[in-house]
Amino acid sequence: MALAPGVRFAARALLRPWALLRGTTLGSTEPAAGGGGDGARRFGSQRVLVEPEAASGVAVMKFRNPPVNALSLELLTELVISLEKLENDKTFRGVILTSDCPRVFCAGLDLMEGACPAGGCMIALSCDCRVLADNPKYHIGLNETLLGITAPFWLKDTYVNTIGHRASEQALQLGSLFPPAEALQVGLVDQVVPEDQVQSTALSEMARWLAVPDHTRQLTKNMMRKATADRLLRQRDADTQNFVSFICRDSIQKSLQVYLEKLQQKKG
Repeated sequence: MALAPGVRFAARALLRPWALLRGTTLGSTEPAAGGGGDGARRFGSQRVLVEPEAASGVAVMKFRNPPVNALSLELLTELVISLEKLENDKTFRGVILTSDCPRVFCAGLDLMEGACPAGGCMIALSCDCRVLADNPKYHIGLNETLLGITAPFWLKDTYVNTIGHRASEQALQLGSLFPPAEALQVGLVDQVVPEDQVQSTALSEMARWLAVPDHTRQLTKNMMRKATADRLLRQRDADTQNFVSFICRDSIQKSLQVYLEKLQQKKG
């Protein structure tokens, strides 16, 4: 579970025009569970559900693309639309990202559409705080090298910003996936709590962040992250071209094929 207090950004700024599905709309609204009578109504679509709590100024956004919340184009589009809806409603000061699927937050990009298995980690790293359930079966990290591919520079930069240069250098080269205790030790997550306390911990942590005036916190966040975001926007076209050229190599395609076959064997 990841927290994004005071989310205020152009959600579509980092997406291509062709990355938005024509005719994608949010589903009908309905009363939020535990809405507390504040008039907030949950909304969403097939793959993203938003449960707003207007009284607290916090919305809980749940990924629901079973079995593992793979980041398909449809899910990413619905995520962006939902974020924009919240961003345009000044009632909400923070968003908690979590999963509606048991035992998984997000398995990364759908490999049938993309080639980056670490998308779930990237979403978490983009937030201000990360809470992980204390279960040895859960892992977080960037494992591209194990598939024969490399993390793009913007993902590397975000990793370095989070856990430091040396730890990132080791983890990226080895394709490390960290269990909860190790993820906490390296700084990849901020808290590890019992599984039944993840939601309450996230809400408590959100309250701590929202106790700080929004404008000063947002200016500070922008100061800390601006260089990374600017570099991504400046080099996006070249990065896209380089990645497409790289991923189309026969050797890389074979590596991905082997990985997909292993996944199919596990499912079987």
